[in-house]
Formats: sequence, C-alpha cells, structure tokens
Amino acid sequence: MTALTILMFASAYLLGSISSAILVCQLFGLADPRETGSGNPGATNVLRIGGKLPASLVLILDILKGTIPVYASYHLEIEPIYLAFVAVFACLGHMLPLFFHFSGGKAVATAFGAILPLGLELAALLILTWGLVIYLTKYSSLAAIVSVCIAPFLTMLIKPEFAIPVGILSALIVFRHKDNIVRLMRGHESKITLKNLSR
Repeated sequence: MTALTILMFASAYLLGSISSAILVCQLFGLADPRETGSGNPGATNVLRIGGKLPASLVLILDILKGTIPVYASYHLEIEPIYLAFVAVFACLGHMLPLFFHFSGGKAVATAFGAILPLGLELAALLILTWGLVIYLTKYSSLAAIVSVCIAPFLTMLIKPEFAIPVGILSALIVFRHKDNIVRLMRGHESKITLKNLSR
C-alpha cells in the first residue's frame, strides 16, 4: 500500500465527514436534522423537514462525497481493491463524521455515489431496485436496505473484483439501519408521503 493510497483513504473519510444535511438545513434556516424528524442527517429526513429543494441538495452533495474520491483515485491509478476501500472510507466519514462529533447518517446516497465510477450498469440496477421498492411500499428505509443487500450480488456479476468491499459497505449500511428494521417489523416506520413530495 502506497502513501498515495493512504492519503486517498484519509481524504475520502474527511470529505465524507462534511455533513451535507446539517449544512443545508443551516443554510435554509431549518432545524438540525439530528434533532428533528427521524433524527437522521440524510436526504429523506431533510425532505420531511424542509421539502424537495433542500432534500435534493443534500442528496446531490451526499452522492458527490462518494463519487469524487473514488473517481479521483481511479484517475490516480489506485489499485482496484484499494479503490473500492476508498468508497468504504467515504461512507465511514458520512456515518462517523469527524467534524460533527461522529454523529452521522446511514450513507446510502454516499455509497451510491461511490459505486457510480465502478459502473453505470450497476448504478442503474440499484436505482431501479430502490425506485421499485419505494413505489410499492413508500418506505425509504426498506428501499435502501433491499438495494444495499442485493448490491454485493450484482457487483459479483458485473464487477467481481469489487464484490468484497461492496459487501463490507452493504453490511455497514444495514447495521446503521438496525433501528429502522425494528420499526419496520413492528409497523412503526414512517413512509414517504405525497405531502413531502409536493413541497
């Protein structure tokens, strides 16, 4: 492992540590997403708090937190196995942000952004899965869980060299959704509503 690889790991973590949800909510004069709604600093909770515009900004910024370090590492010719772990570090930054007392989100959008440079076919299949589950159930958390659970298997078929780190990333995201899983099983999980989408 080279010094450049270690630098990219650190850079990915630090970029991931910039909480888009908290900063966007401050910009729009909204409540801290860690203390409102679901308590998760992510796009779905910002949608509940402030509507489509701030939520869209959070989604785009969170995706870029994964895409930028992975894409940069690819052009710096980082080895494939380490390239995939750059994605893991970006998501760890989102989950455990250095700049926000290690209180972060679930890293679904950041993980998707990290997967984008690995292949548009893989990204398209994950979007399709997420969208289908959202359409059928209106549960954002369930859509995320289903998508990340199938991600390692899709990766194995399309980009097998990245299957192990994608599997690690998927396990981390599912673990971050443990409270959502309990609420889903009990029927207490909140849904995405037309009211949220119309704002």
